[in-house]
Amino acid sequence: MGLARQSRAGGAAAGTAGALSVTLLLGIETSCDETSAAVVESSGPGERPELRSLVILSQDVHAVFGGVVPEIAARAHLTSIVPVVDKALADAGIGFSELSAVAVTHAPGLIGALLAGVSYGKALAHSLDIPVVAVHHMEGHLFAASLEDPDAEPPFMALLVSGGHTMLIDCPAWGSYELLGATRDDAAGEAFDKVAKLLGLPYPGGRYVEELAARGKPGRFKFKPPMLDGTWKANQPGYHDVSFSGLKTAVLNAVRGSSDIERDRADIARGFQDALIETLVEKTVRAADERGRSRIVLGGGVACNRTLVAAARKRAERIGATVHSASPRLSTDNAAMIARAGLFHFERGERAELSLNAFATLPIPGLKNAAGF
Repeated sequence: MGLARQSRAGGAAAGTAGALSVTLLLGIETSCDETSAAVVESSGPGERPELRSLVILSQDVHAVFGGVVPEIAARAHLTSIVPVVDKALADAGIGFSELSAVAVTHAPGLIGALLAGVSYGKALAHSLDIPVVAVHHMEGHLFAASLEDPDAEPPFMALLVSGGHTMLIDCPAWGSYELLGATRDDAAGEAFDKVAKLLGLPYPGGRYVEELAARGKPGRFKFKPPMLDGTWKANQPGYHDVSFSGLKTAVLNAVRGSSDIERDRADIARGFQDALIETLVEKTVRAADERGRSRIVLGGGVACNRTLVAAARKRAERIGATVHSASPRLSTDNAAMIARAGLFHFERGERAELSLNAFATLPIPGLKNAAGF
C-alpha cells in the first residue's frame, strides 16, 4: 500500500520520508456466547479508523436451556476462536505478520468465556511479538456507534443497555466517564428475557417481545414506569438509577390474572415495553439536558430495539439533542467495538502485560462514581 506500518514493538515505524504509519489491530470478543473477531485499520491518532472485517459466531444452543450455560459457552469458544480469527484476517485481506496489536475483552463477563479469549489473545500477541491491549466490554459498547457514525463522538450522554447492564454514563471525552445511574436489580435486557419467558416466547427474548408488543393495544395493560413517580429528586442519590424488578412482578401478576392469555399476550407485552422504554428514555434525556449534552449515544444489545431508539429520538428533540445508535450487528456483542476501543488505548501507548487476567466484574477504566460496578 506504500504505507509504513506499526513496528513490532508497537511504536510508529519511521518508514520513508513523508510516509504515514498504519495500525492494523485485531479485536477479540468472548465475554458471553458470541465468538467474534474483527480487524480495524488506522492511519494515526485523530483519524477515523476503518473496519476491515468482522466475524461473529453465535452459540444458538443456549436457546434450548432458556439462558446462557457458562460451561457450554466456554467450551464453544475454545473450538471456535481459531477459525473465527482466521476468517477475520482473511476477510481483511491480511496475514498474522501484518498485525500491529491484539485487543481482547478481559472484563466483565462469564469468567470461563473471557479466559478463552484472553488466553488466545495473549498467546497470539506473544508469538507475533506484538502488544496485547486489554478492553472493558462495556467501554467497547460506548465506541460501537462511532464506527458507523462520525457524529457519535464525545461529548455525549450514553445509555448502555444489555442483558447484564443498564448504565447511564456521561462521556465528556474518550477515556473519561462518569456513572450517573445504573440498575438496582435486573438489567433491561434481563427484564426483556424474563418477561419473554412469562409470555411463552423464545430466548433471547428482546426481539420477540418487541415484535409481539407491536401488535398490542397501547394502554390496555398500563404498567407504572419504574422510578419516575417523583420520589427521587434531582441531586439526590438514586435520581438517575433504574429498577425493573417491580415491573417484572407486575407483568407476572398480569399473566397469572389473565383469563385468556392468548388474547392478552400482545397487550401485556406492549404495556411492559412502553413502561420500560419510558423510564429509560426519560432518565437518559433529562440527564443529557442536565449536563448540557446535545448528543445521546445508545449502546448494548437492547439498543437493537427500534421502538426504544425511535422514542429516544422523539423525546430528545425537545431539548435539541440527537440520538446515535449503532446498527444491530454492532449493538450486540461483537469484536469490532473491542477493536475500536482497543485502538484508542493502543494509540495512547497503553499495553497489557502477559499476566493479564479475566474478571467477571470490573469498573470501566476512567469511570468515576464506579463503586459497585
